[in-house]
Amino acid sequence: MSIVATGGGTGGHLTIIKAVKEHIKDKELIYIGSTKGQDRDWFEGDSSFKKCYFLDSKGVMDKGKLGKIFALFNIAKQTLVAKKILKEQNAKVVFSVGGYSAAPASFAAILLRIPLVIHEQNAYIGNLNKILRPFAKAFISSYEDDSLEKSYLINDIFFKTARVRKEIKNILIVGGSQGSVTLNNFALKIAPKLNQKGIKIYHQAGVKNVESVKDEYKKLNIDAEVFGFTKELPQIIANSDFAISRAGASTLWELTANGLPTLFVPYPYAANDHQYYNAKFLADKNLAWVKRDNELDEEFLFNIISQDLTHISKELIKQIKPGGAQRVAQYLESF
Repeated sequence: MSIVATGGGTGGHLTIIKAVKEHIKDKELIYIGSTKGQDRDWFEGDSSFKKCYFLDSKGVMDKGKLGKIFALFNIAKQTLVAKKILKEQNAKVVFSVGGYSAAPASFAAILLRIPLVIHEQNAYIGNLNKILRPFAKAFISSYEDDSLEKSYLINDIFFKTARVRKEIKNILIVGGSQGSVTLNNFALKIAPKLNQKGIKIYHQAGVKNVESVKDEYKKLNIDAEVFGFTKELPQIIANSDFAISRAGASTLWELTANGLPTLFVPYPYAANDHQYYNAKFLADKNLAWVKRDNELDEEFLFNIISQDLTHISKELIKQIKPGGAQRVAQYLESF
């Protein structure tokens, strides 16, 4: 019997599957994703899986009426393909992380009465997961008190390097590997004052923006660490004492696990504005700050970093425990 993982499209979804699969000892591990998005880049040829399938699944959102009709017809068609795969692979459970990639295998699991386990990454539940939730054996969410696993599924390195921040010597700006024009401009605006205070800047400017942002820092005569994508981000987070960041779920919980106080600036075009709700979850506990792109304010930031953030840093570390991915893997294996 096999464990089937499904879903993806973006790194936020795929990170969850990657974290869980590393703890699954069951050799019959199957992946069902899409030919669209990042699914193939992440898992095609991955020896962790007995087999990977990439279906011609497509999203329904952001389409006109006719486009939605065609998309729904396509989901129905791909569900029949997924149904055949689940039968052939003798699936005992389907683990869905959401995204349009997850639709065919998830609906197929319901039709075949195979247990469906859902992981929702965001505080605002995705459209597909809202539909699927009533049929799920378990619904896993770090934002819900009755979830079978509350701790978000992130790499253990963020727990191992966690520390309480007492004074701010280093600040991190996280715009994601693609970068954020808003955060890049704000970082350059506040850079002279940070430099005067002796605060070093680590700045994820985005792969395409690295050189231009570096040039701007040179004009300001400021020695900032500017990068796009880097495998060293966990260590950079550990070295930092405060962050200004987008609020994708994985990034938010990595910063939280490490005890890093953060001003979140949600990506304004995220589906259902989910980044805002992710950040609001911590802000409502007085453990973070949230500002929209057009609300970023220099004075507001410097008021924050002039405060004693020790209590917030300590409380952040308490919000999430290590081993979440391992516990979810064990749950899937129990079927």
